[in-house]
Amino acid sequence: MQNIDTLDVENLRLTDTGDGVVEVTLAREAKRNALNAQTIEELIEVFSKLPRMGARAVILSGDGDHFSAGLDLVEHHKEDRRPEDFMHICLRWHEAFNKMEYGGVPIIAALQGAVVGGGLELASSAHVRVMDQTAYFALPEGQRGLFTGGGATIRVTDLVGKSRMIDMMLTGRVYQGAEAMDVGLVQYSVEGSSLEAAMDLARKAAQNLPLSNFAICSAVSHMQNMSAMDAAYAEAVVAGVVNTQPDARARLAAFADKSAARVRPNG
Repeated sequence: MQNIDTLDVENLRLTDTGDGVVEVTLAREAKRNALNAQTIEELIEVFSKLPRMGARAVILSGDGDHFSAGLDLVEHHKEDRRPEDFMHICLRWHEAFNKMEYGGVPIIAALQGAVVGGGLELASSAHVRVMDQTAYFALPEGQRGLFTGGGATIRVTDLVGKSRMIDMMLTGRVYQGAEAMDVGLVQYSVEGSSLEAAMDLARKAAQNLPLSNFAICSAVSHMQNMSAMDAAYAEAVVAGVVNTQPDARARLAAFADKSAARVRPNG
């Protein structure tokens, strides 16, 4: 893949881990990786370009003990923005997170400590989420006189359902451990390092054909925004393109001659 050092970032750290896997790390540990306006602009830059630079999978992580404590409230307080100014800030958050969700490259989020407010909105933009035993999830906007502006009403609601989403915002309810897994905030919970587990998943996803991953990591989300009839048509079109790709023929041949690995139950 192309050299990721050409991407100009200050609040993110980019690491090419090999095999097309890139780690994107929030690098504001002293601020618990709070998301200021500059970090959002850097996320837009990075996730606009990584798919075209040959990235086959991305690990999203945070420095230190916390993934992200959300919106940088100190910056927000100091800026004392007008309504229209903050609306445009929110639209930039949506731009960043849409680049992630619809970009077509698998993003695996490694979560620890605070995954709160805008940090949860960021994590919910990834395709797969892995938490360790320190991770906790909350939307404290209601207690701070705020409202979510980075897509929680869309993505977090998709994960946990409308009633749980409203409860989190109204009461400040915190989810952690098995309960976070049970309500759908994450797909994996590990005893050890969430980063190591995310790396394993990213490397596995990176072995898929890029066109298949592109369809999985963009078409599914688009189809969720369609009527059932339109989604069925779109699925047929995408399947027609993906399922006849020349690069898949060797994999299909391996299945046909029984040399490919078969799906087996765990254990």
